Amino acid sequence: MDTSRLLLGCGNFGGVGSAPAFFGQGESEEQAFELMDAAWALGIRTFDTADAYGGGRSERWIGNWIASGGNRPVIVTKTFNPMEAGADHGLARARVTRQLESSLDRLGVDYVDVYLAHAFDPNTPLDELVETFEGLRDLGLIKAWGVSNFGASQLRKLCEHGQPSYVENSYNLLERDDEQDLIPLCADINSSYLAFGPLAGGLLTGRYRQGEEAPSGSRLATRPEGYEHLLTEATFAGLERFTAAAAERGIAPATLALAWPLARPGVTSVIIGARTQQQLGLALQALDVGLSAAEADALSQLF
Repeated sequence: MDTSRLLLGCGNFGGVGSAPAFFGQGESEEQAFELMDAAWALGIRTFDTADAYGGGRSERWIGNWIASGGNRPVIVTKTFNPMEAGADHGLARARVTRQLESSLDRLGVDYVDVYLAHAFDPNTPLDELVETFEGLRDLGLIKAWGVSNFGASQLRKLCEHGQPSYVENSYNLLERDDEQDLIPLCADINSSYLAFGPLAGGLLTGRYRQGEEAPSGSRLATRPEGYEHLLTEATFAGLERFTAAAAERGIAPATLALAWPLARPGVTSVIIGARTQQQLGLALQALDVGLSAAEADALSQLF
């Protein structure tokens, strides 16, 4: 099962990721339809979602979009997080089976192309996890399986029981820990590496300034906890250099930020959580930047 080089991230459809406090926010169904229409028109054929995104709204709206127009994207979806505040979570066999059935119902499809464990579950033995996912594949309910938000040591232990076809982790110019062990491990086991968060919560777009309040509705304003470790003087100094490098090339910082992981060895695809058609256009331009390995290395040295 192949994914496109750019995936449409649908985490803001009806919410802000998997956070129950934000279910019902994010893009409306009408706005989600507009983004899916635009992405499809631009040639993006893979949509990335999760059962808990928007409390199920993301998957349901993707299913409604498929039903309304007949276009069937490659679907990557995930499970682990609760569907509502206080609900169960994890990767126990019974729960995963139940969650997949509900995802198929919301999406209105007979199978999911790529099914991922959304996080590591210390309470579920890895052999059980592998048996569950491979059993679902053998039944034809999923075409391939993988994991998300796993560290290198967790992935290595998983591979003692079975090898995932996909690994989806955060990777960008400011968050590069996976370069050391995990991305090379993915290459060794022939697992496709999908990079999410390529803009580091918008930091790499140049929209934030040190010491200034984050714009209302932005990722740093709504869910800052995942990015607070990046808000250092050194980071903002690097961002100034990066913005200048984008200007020298005559492109937006967001486009250059997306071009960087596309040029890195071992990265199969990049997930873009575009919220406007303009942002989609900037993302598509990244495919044409064509950074060389040396140019990508030089950008890495800015931080």
